[in-house]
Amino acid sequence: MMTIDKTLNLIRPNIARLQPYSSARIEFTGSNTILLDANENPYSFINEEMEINRYPDPLQRFAKEKIALLKQVEPNRVFLGNGSDEAVDLIIRCFCEPAKDSIALFAPTYGMYSVCAAINNVAVRQFLLNDDFSININQFFDNLSTDTKVVFICSPNNPTGNAQPIETIEQILSQFNGIVVVDEAYIDFYSGKSTSSLLEKYPNLIVLQTFSKAWAMAGARIGIAFAHQNIIKILNKVKFPYNIGVPSLKVLERALEKTASAKMLVNQIIDEREMLKMKLQALPCVEKVYPSDTNFLLVKTNDANSIYRYLLSRMIVVRNRTNEPLCENCLRITVGKPEENQRLIAILKTYKP
Repeated sequence: MMTIDKTLNLIRPNIARLQPYSSARIEFTGSNTILLDANENPYSFINEEMEINRYPDPLQRFAKEKIALLKQVEPNRVFLGNGSDEAVDLIIRCFCEPAKDSIALFAPTYGMYSVCAAINNVAVRQFLLNDDFSININQFFDNLSTDTKVVFICSPNNPTGNAQPIETIEQILSQFNGIVVVDEAYIDFYSGKSTSSLLEKYPNLIVLQTFSKAWAMAGARIGIAFAHQNIIKILNKVKFPYNIGVPSLKVLERALEKTASAKMLVNQIIDEREMLKMKLQALPCVEKVYPSDTNFLLVKTNDANSIYRYLLSRMIVVRNRTNEPLCENCLRITVGKPEENQRLIAILKTYKP
């Protein structure tokens, strides 16, 4: 099992030596301060209340304290990124040497892991999920490359919709001598336990979550990483100084005061998901609707390309996943508002091959 010392030894040497950018706002704390350090415009003519003329807190301290309280972790275990994609990119940059190291993932899965790896010139080792979309543990460890520094597990998984058992994830955590990233973007729609409960036990664990899905804040671009405090320090050292803007932080602060509203919407979406699943299963063009722990459904059809084009011609946009491994003729359909779902079903009833 990995210790924190072994985990920190995985960091690229140049990143470990890096002296981060430092601003006077990090070095000073206080209120009613005369701010003459950052060459900002002292006047705000757009929104005085929001103080859009000022740079945001580079450490997002107030938001992190609120999130830590909500998620029951220590504030020093919280990183905030410009969407979870920033965290994915930073993790690869911090731990993987370009043209030398690799990441591993379980396909089909979220595409940005591979994109971020390619941008950073890091190889991708792809392991196919089982037919039921579970992880093949034996296949993974039997074929694991010595150059693999980071493994990404999306759970609940995009596009398949299923969560991996926490026991499977813990088996990988305990046996893999690298960083295990569990992307829980859809965790709020899942009835099981978050892997954040394992943070104390496994210093090589990084858990990603987001405010884009359950919290209805996709436009704000706010992602979270939970990890050992020494890993969080590394991510903070490498990130851009002001990676989340003032408007997004203000919206986040308001959202964190409305947790009951977020939970109510999640329950509403879950109910609507089950209703949509039932109606889709009754359609002649649908062969199977896979179980889902998310706010979307993976739907196997008799001709995904044709149905996708048909829906587009009727101004309905879904995601065609037919070219993904194990997803031949599959469409990924987000659970919309009741009237949107009803419109989708009505249009699909008119589809003829």
